[in-house]
Amino acid sequence: MIIKNKGKVGQLLEMALGKKLDNCNLDFEDGELKSNKCDASGKPLETVFITQIASVIDELLEEKPFKETHLYEKISNILYVPVCKIGKPRYWMFLDAIHIDLSNPRFFSLLKTWENDYYSICRQLKNHIETSRDGYIHTSNGTHIQVRSKDLKPYHPIYSEIYGRNVSNKNHAFYFQKQFVYDIRKMSEL
Repeated sequence: MIIKNKGKVGQLLEMALGKKLDNCNLDFEDGELKSNKCDASGKPLETVFITQIASVIDELLEEKPFKETHLYEKISNILYVPVCKIGKPRYWMFLDAIHIDLSNPRFFSLLKTWENDYYSICRQLKNHIETSRDGYIHTSNGTHIQVRSKDLKPYHPIYSEIYGRNVSNKNHAFYFQKQFVYDIRKMSEL
């Protein structure tokens, strides 16, 4: 089960930290736990899931102010924990955690990068809807953040009230790209 369900490791880590599993918007009272697969040196082997976008698609298309968004709430205070998943699960291990609190001036450059990513992605999504052949959103990238599909069959299209139609044929989500991990690891070494 732990090999097939990528989120299981994060859930086990939450329980080890004394948190009961629930469906609250944030993992903790004041922030999120984000983990992802890496090698023994901490090199990321996957992107890092942030949150799905179906319920906020129109806020993205209207470019709601970044600090008022669900995305900002999810990434403004993160405990990032890399998980080395080399070999059998009994050999897996957690590497050193990195705490990112965007209210700390030390992370001002990350705040600006993520804010720029957000607005760029909003414009890319709108452009896809208005100019792509299928009229759907597609993968949209910033420096650290991206939006891409995240869905299993049967797919769950995203409906936009603004456009009065489906703007995707499957669900999509925000992710941190691997560059995010490289950059925060450099920052934590300073």
